[in-house]
Amino acid sequence: MSKLEIKNLNINYKNKVLDDLNLELDKGQIVGLVGPNGTGKSTLLRILAGLEKTYKGEVLIDGEEISYKTADILSYQPDKFALSDRLSVKEVVNTYKLFFKDFDEDKFYKIYEEFKLPIKSKVKEMSKGMREKMQIALSLSRNAEIFLLDEPISGVDPSARKMIIQTILNNFKEDNLIILSTHLINQIEPLLDRVLFLSDGKITINKRVDEIRSEENMSIEDYFTEVF
Repeated sequence: MSKLEIKNLNINYKNKVLDDLNLELDKGQIVGLVGPNGTGKSTLLRILAGLEKTYKGEVLIDGEEISYKTADILSYQPDKFALSDRLSVKEVVNTYKLFFKDFDEDKFYKIYEEFKLPIKSKVKEMSKGMREKMQIALSLSRNAEIFLLDEPISGVDPSARKMIIQTILNNFKEDNLIILSTHLINQIEPLLDRVLFLSDGKITINKRVDEIRSEENMSIEDYFTEVF
């Protein structure tokens, strides 16, 4: 059984966002979710995280429908910080400890210090890049099996992106599944095992990165540009 199974997934807002989308993913890989803006990448991640329930179709994680059971093995990072920016770092940590039984406080502070972030700061005093680093530290400090990261490097400078990418790699385990949405394809390409192209509400391409390189003789970004 695949770690993640999606069958005939549909969701509409004013227009159709996801259209009979089908997907199967196994554990042990880092997957890039790419596509033009407005194609439903964030919506798909929110559905998997259990935050969007107005869809039709079947979504299974470890054979279970989306519920509190799947939420226990899944760590979701939205594209914007979800808590109040008035909180201090310590208060953010305490909130995560309250909501997530698998949150590893020691691991968080280890990653946080590797990022050289201020311990006694309030969130509102942080730059966008600092917040994104903190969010990565929070997300990766859950002892989850599936990690959903929505645009985790969009607001940081190139050197910080490299640090975040390396941190993701350092904390990846063989039984994990990481799905990472981004428009910065060239930055995350070294990180990826597989890439999903989302267009017109469907997964139009689902290939291993090494397949694309060998068959098309081009980078993922060049392939993306050609396709779209």
